[in-house]
Amino acid sequence: MDDEMVSDFQKKLDKLMTNVSEIVLKGVTVEVGELEFTVPAGVGGGVPPQVAQMMRPLMPALQQIAWKQVKLANPAETYPGQIAEVSFIRSNGKTIKIGGEKVPPYYRFEGDNPNPPVVTADVFDIPVNTKNRETFLRLSKPVKDHLLKPDDVTGDMAAWAKKTVEVFGADMITCRFIGTDPTIPEKLGGKKGPKWAAKNLEEIMQAVDVPIVIGGSGNHEMDPKVFEACAEVAEAERFMLSSLELSTVEKIVPIAKKYDHNILAWTQLELNDQKKLNQTVLEMGLEKDHIVIDPTCATLGYGLEYSFSIYERIRLAGLKGEEALQCPLSGGTTNAWGAREAFSPDKKRPEWGPRVYRGPLWEIMTAYVLSMCGLDIAMMLHPGAQMGFKSIVKALTSKKAETVNPLDWITMEVP
Repeated sequence: MDDEMVSDFQKKLDKLMTNVSEIVLKGVTVEVGELEFTVPAGVGGGVPPQVAQMMRPLMPALQQIAWKQVKLANPAETYPGQIAEVSFIRSNGKTIKIGGEKVPPYYRFEGDNPNPPVVTADVFDIPVNTKNRETFLRLSKPVKDHLLKPDDVTGDMAAWAKKTVEVFGADMITCRFIGTDPTIPEKLGGKKGPKWAAKNLEEIMQAVDVPIVIGGSGNHEMDPKVFEACAEVAEAERFMLSSLELSTVEKIVPIAKKYDHNILAWTQLELNDQKKLNQTVLEMGLEKDHIVIDPTCATLGYGLEYSFSIYERIRLAGLKGEEALQCPLSGGTTNAWGAREAFSPDKKRPEWGPRVYRGPLWEIMTAYVLSMCGLDIAMMLHPGAQMGFKSIVKALTSKKAETVNPLDWITMEVP
């Protein structure tokens, strides 16, 4: 009924109830979970006669109720398995550890996990696109603003890495050597070789003191050559080769074993494929403490629920004792910038709000949601998103909670 009909019905009901002192209901069953009575002020103790008369038929049933004292059981569980701890080591003594979990993420009521999630920031070997520069690497304006102002650091990987660590506070650096893909034209930044990648890695190692992820281009023929050259110049360190698949595992695992580096085992949203790949790597002699797995990061609004399900199943299986899945988890949360909600200009979608906030939020939420089911390394791009995600992790994992202003990352100015 609409408001007018309800009002009319109420008036008619009020008229019918005028001078009515008693209502008798016939054929009505009333189910009550709890009865509450209010004794009017001035009643000299006891229950008013009207209430006592109403309660009398209920007394036999109330007398048969058996009250039993119970204790609330602690919902905490114990898990037979444990996630392997993987270390990233610089020869200067700086070490970052991930994994080692004994309970699900943020389950403080079951126990404290030893290592919170960390952020590794992307650094590319190709300058980003500008009005005067045509390249293979096209980044959204909110990201470019931080990299191009006040100085353009994207033409120098070492300078880019240095700014990302010292200004933006990244825990690690991911060197994306996409220019080594022979299918990318030279005029767009391609056609670079393994020696070129190794030389740039050496410069980055001198510029920053944090661990590094050595990222290939995804070309199955070139990546093993790039990894071989880079692993050799970084032999004194323990970095991570990113990434290997079932089709490249035979070439890349021997490189990791020879130079004592970690590997990133990548599959595409398929639990059985991830388990098979991990088992293959283990059978080739690489220990669990050198393996990080990436079952694919689908972004917020574009399949994130599928990634969440796979990450969750992998983590719980590892905690329950599945040895092949007892490895830390990584996710390319940079993928969030592929969502139109993140990159669409304000003029095209004014109803979505300013892109300068919207884009980083998309990356933050993608990383945060996956961290709730086991993400150990978030591969991120926007510096504000990196800071925002790290502040969330700190608030959820620090033993002494601190006040965190969620708007800090919004007001961050471009240096």
